[in-house]
Order: sequence, then structure tokens, then C-alpha cells
Amino acid sequence: MSDTRRAFLQSTAALATGLAGAASAVSAQETGARDPFASVPVPDGEIKVPKVKFGKVEISRMILGVNQFYGFAHYNSILSALMKDWYTAAKVVDVLQRCEKYGLNAYNYWHISRSQADWERYLAEGGRMHLVAQATTNDPAELVNAVKPMAAYAQGDKTDTAYLAGKMDTIRDYCKKLRDLGVTMVGVGSHIPEVLAMVEEQGWDVDFYAGCVYNRRRTPEQLRKLLGGELPEMPAEVYLQDDPPRMYKFFRQTKKPCVAFKILSAGRVASPEAAFKQAFQSIKPIDVVMVGMFPRFKDELKENAYFTSRYGVVAS
Repeated sequence: MSDTRRAFLQSTAALATGLAGAASAVSAQETGARDPFASVPVPDGEIKVPKVKFGKVEISRMILGVNQFYGFAHYNSILSALMKDWYTAAKVVDVLQRCEKYGLNAYNYWHISRSQADWERYLAEGGRMHLVAQATTNDPAELVNAVKPMAAYAQGDKTDTAYLAGKMDTIRDYCKKLRDLGVTMVGVGSHIPEVLAMVEEQGWDVDFYAGCVYNRRRTPEQLRKLLGGELPEMPAEVYLQDDPPRMYKFFRQTKKPCVAFKILSAGRVASPEAAFKQAFQSIKPIDVVMVGMFPRFKDELKENAYFTSRYGVVAS
């Protein structure tokens, strides 16, 4: 293990304690008892999400997430079914179009289900978003030939499964194939900050990182150690409050742009505004967040655009 990676691992716990305490203080001040369906008062006036340079283009500091469109709630099966039922093809296109009005110009495409048909319908109706795609297909050419994404990254679960099996060379080869297929921006995704630190240390030919700020990929043994021998239900959906500072620390250590996803812990945070604030105060000016939307009960599009426009402005 190199000195760089060892320093990262040794300093993570101490930094996490300090930053997590600060984040908890922010949450306590800004949340209180809260109706989860209550809208945050948004000032009158135009809301425009700021943009940053990403390769050869400028993208919005918030990328529209994809999971909710196709029923991947990462919460429970009831919410997943509700999302999948509500999100018809017409609603997917409507949300994409409404996001454009707030300045969002990047979408986290996933080549699954009817996603390609929905994307082509959006394009036919004048859509102009850039694709920052999750690459999950066994052959990356299937994704690239279907929608020609501007950027694509080895999906976090794909990467982490390979890491836990000791087969990270397969992910490195996968990224090389994306490069050879002409993808402009190639990245690696993970839920485990140490995985991204290892990729950085080894100097992979990648342009960016996508990091889940909550480590969903702890093994049962790791969870039992953390929880005094207990194992919770749904161990793949455990979200610990001290996790975000660990991933944000890695973001600040690399010079490459990073995409922070699940900043709202898949709907578990008490205050979305506090989570947006923590994210933008913790990441680099060239980094962005990625957030899925489910505006079934309140206007999450407007709220999240407002939070990004308030906290995500890059000082000139």
C-alpha cells in the first residue's frame, strides 16, 4: 500500500467525525419536526442552476438522476412500485423538459427497460440534454451505439462487485473499451471511497469519478462489526450519517471532476436543503451532484433547482 493511500485511509475516520458533527449541527438547526411532503418556500423570480466545465462542454451543477423513472427507489418495494406506476413515458419526458427550464442540461441515462425509447421521444420533442450515462451492459458497445453518451462511467455496483471479488482489472478494461468506443469523458463509479482512492493511486486512464456519498456496499461482516454483532434488515440499503464526509474527502483530494450521488440518502434525510448545502460546501468547485426526482407529492424539481442555485454557485 502506498503512503498516499495509507494516509487517506488513516485520516478518513478523524475527518469524518469532525465533518459529520458539523453536518449534524446544520441538520438540527435547519430541520426540526418536518412534514416530508411539505414544500420549502422558494423565493419568487427565475431559478437557474449554475454550470461548470466538464470536459469540452459545460454541464449543470446538478445532473438529473434516473432511478425514480424506472422504479428503483432504494427504499422499499412499495415506493419502488409507486414510482414505476406513476412514471409513464409521457411523465419521464415532461420531467426532462421541465428540468431544462431550470437550467439542467445533463441526465444520468441508464440503458434499461424502456429508457432508450423514452430518450428518443424526448429528443424528438426537442430535448437537448447531455448524457452522463451509467455503463452497466456487459458489452459497453451496446450502450454507446444505442445513445452515444457524451460521458459514461462504470456503474458503482458493477465496480464494487468486481472490487469485492478481487477483479478490478475487469473494470479497468471496461473503461478502456468505453474510451476506444469514442466516449469523450470516461469515469469510474463506486459506493466505497477507498475504491476510488485506489483507482486514483493506480493512475487509471479515466476523466472523472462518480461516488455515492453513502457506502451501500458494506459486507455483512463489516455491518456486524459496526453494529455490535447485529445485522439489519435490507443490509444493502444501510445509510450511515457519518458516511458523506468520507466520500467528500476523496473528492477534494483528486484534481479530477467528481459526481456526488445519493446526497439525499434515497429520501432518508430529514432536510434535503441541509444535504444540498453540505454537499456543495464539501465538494470542489468543478464537482457536481446527481439527484433523482419524484414530483408526485410536491415540486421537487423546483426545490432542488433552488437549492442548487443557492448553494452551488461557483465564485468567479
